[in-house]
Amino acid sequence: MNQPNTDRTKAYLSWSSGKDSAYALFEARRLGLADIVGLITTTNEAFDRVAMHGTRNALLDRQIAATGLPCLKVPLPWPCSNDEYESRMAKAMDEIAAQGVRHMVFGDLYLEDIRAYRNEKLAAIGMQAIYPLWGRETGALARSMIADGLVAHLVTVDPRKLDKSFAGRRFDASLLADLPADVDPCGENGEFHTAVVAGPMFDTAIDVRLGEVVERDGFVYADVIPA
Repeated sequence: MNQPNTDRTKAYLSWSSGKDSAYALFEARRLGLADIVGLITTTNEAFDRVAMHGTRNALLDRQIAATGLPCLKVPLPWPCSNDEYESRMAKAMDEIAAQGVRHMVFGDLYLEDIRAYRNEKLAAIGMQAIYPLWGRETGALARSMIADGLVAHLVTVDPRKLDKSFAGRRFDASLLADLPADVDPCGENGEFHTAVVAGPMFDTAIDVRLGEVVERDGFVYADVIPA
């Protein structure tokens, strides 16, 4: 579902702390796809960070404030089984549905299995998904993000797919030029994840500094810390 919505369908947006979810928020608003009334995100109970990207909760809270939207946080244990994940997410989605919201916005680009999974879970509870970025060529999309003023840093790098020296770098034209040819410009194959610190989806930019870079559980994490 990507057509303009004239009745301003209310929706929550799945917030990862990264560029794709942030740009999906911008595009959903710009294209009139939905009236975004809240965010939902998952956090890691053990590390006080965003579950997937490793972004500090302190930075996550600054991001949420900059969007001007309420956020439903879903804390997850570490490690987290799929059954536990689905149980906690089901409870959160019930809370969203109780607000009369029947749509969810996602920043997915082209991974069909993830889209099918989301659609199936939402359909089971009478909800629908909206994908503002779906199917876009990722090189052009990355350049559009940067041209529109989105500022992000690489906070997670998979060293099996991308050299660990990229951890912490700003997501900009220079970085895109330096990416190996087999690395997706948006990191759609899991090469990297980002944390957004400024852009047209925020009321104000977030001042940050780069902390330590560590390797853990087979990934490289760069600590982006609010100033």
